[in-house]
Amino acid sequence: MKNIVSLQWLLDHKEDADVAIVDCRFQLSEPDAGREAYEASHITGAVYLDLEKDLSSPVEENGGRHPLPDIAQLTGTLSRAGIGNATRVVAYDDQGGAMASRLWWLLKYLGHEEVYVLDEGFAAWEKAGYPVSNEPSVSILAPFYATVQHSMLVEVDEVRENLGNESITLIDSREAPRYRGEVEPIDRVAGHIPGAINRFWAEGRGADGKWKSADEQAARFEGLDRAKQTIVYCGSGVTACPNVLALQEAGFEKVRLYAGSWSDWISYGGNAVAVGEEAAPKGE
Repeated sequence: MKNIVSLQWLLDHKEDADVAIVDCRFQLSEPDAGREAYEASHITGAVYLDLEKDLSSPVEENGGRHPLPDIAQLTGTLSRAGIGNATRVVAYDDQGGAMASRLWWLLKYLGHEEVYVLDEGFAAWEKAGYPVSNEPSVSILAPFYATVQHSMLVEVDEVRENLGNESITLIDSREAPRYRGEVEPIDRVAGHIPGAINRFWAEGRGADGKWKSADEQAARFEGLDRAKQTIVYCGSGVTACPNVLALQEAGFEKVRLYAGSWSDWISYGGNAVAVGEEAAPKGE
């Protein structure tokens, strides 16, 4: 897998001078829980980046519940965390890779290629008896210069203008009941963007908690046309990121993120809402 590294790989390389480890643990229901978990115990040498304070910008009327961070602020945060343009970054969490994948996507968006998600996450690392610490890590400032990959991102206007466009595959990454509009525990409107199909992000991992292989990921997206542009969204642009990663593993190259996602979509009163199932678009 090109975007995932194993526990053993990190154990072997964590002392490499060009490797930075980032703890991304975060619980949406308890915003301070991730940092508290980091302070209690983390992979030795890891720095902590907070989903809402570091990897998002403040919530406004539009833009969703986790708007993308300001580029200048993010590059400053990365530099202070010891992440420069030549750094190999390994991100981890204990949320199935969702939060780590957000950092993975952001770094890719900034033009940084050497970024990976740790397979299995912190609990598995700790269970294996690998080195952990409760001491804060000291980072050496490393200049980070962004080369923003605008083509990776989709804004609400483009999604709206392409409703019904058969040359685009729209994927909703939330759990099926939320996608179908049967329940909505977070946002004020239930349902999905018209034309979207559902591929729950957490199904990118097996029962053992490990990320599925490239072939297994391809099976999740079987029947979808790789030649088409694929747009991925979720509730707020976080759990869509592991699906973007999984699609890349499966060989899809034209994958873009609607970062505002469902919470942004419903912030505009005129946007259409669908419920129930949608037929999957046919592939080649």
